[in-house]
Amino acid sequence: MRYTSWVILFLVRHALTPVTGSVLIGRLAGYPLSEKGRGQAAATGQRLANAPLKAVYSSPMERCVETAGAVAVHHKLKVETVDELAEIDYGTWQGRTLKSLYGVKGWSQLRARPADFRFPGGETIREAQTRGMVAVDRLRVRHKDKAVVVCSHCDMIKLIVAGCLGLGIDLYDRINIAPASITTLHLSEGTPRLINVGDTGGYDELFESLKKPAEPARKPAPKKGKTK
Repeated sequence: MRYTSWVILFLVRHALTPVTGSVLIGRLAGYPLSEKGRGQAAATGQRLANAPLKAVYSSPMERCVETAGAVAVHHKLKVETVDELAEIDYGTWQGRTLKSLYGVKGWSQLRARPADFRFPGGETIREAQTRGMVAVDRLRVRHKDKAVVVCSHCDMIKLIVAGCLGLGIDLYDRINIAPASITTLHLSEGTPRLINVGDTGGYDELFESLKKPAEPARKPAPKKGKTK
């Protein structure tokens, strides 16, 4: 029987910043964790304190490195940054409030068919998923039969989970990844397995989301073909 190596991958979304959920930060510098976010990161680190971790990786974005550090400190590990795990390149949209983006040209296309939508001056969702999956596969090969942490961003984690499960990119946003949550994947040369997704150990984030106004309803995608 051929031996199949594996890796347990703990995907941790960064904790809250002062503008998480209201501003599309993207790759802009100068957005560290908020006071609440630092508490969330510490709690996530404590939850993983007894995990047999062999490495901690992070997106180079400040909010991710800070969150990853709260995990690494329990294991006396150094946080290693991986450029391919960085936030999606939102181009000229980054730095804008989400509310201001709801009405811009391209938003309805992004929501209806996101896979190949290119952010103005940035990358496509498909390109982001490709680099994320390449990074994850390298970690699988590098850390055979080990457990590692990867701290990244909401959309990147959704895309990695969708890629591992064979879920179409256009459906990736159906996955919910809360701030400071843990999503666990068992990766091997065979079938990837999702152990848990977006787990925070509680329902506080869910309750908070119920208080926020919902995004405007999506408009149906225009039908292809000639109009009469």
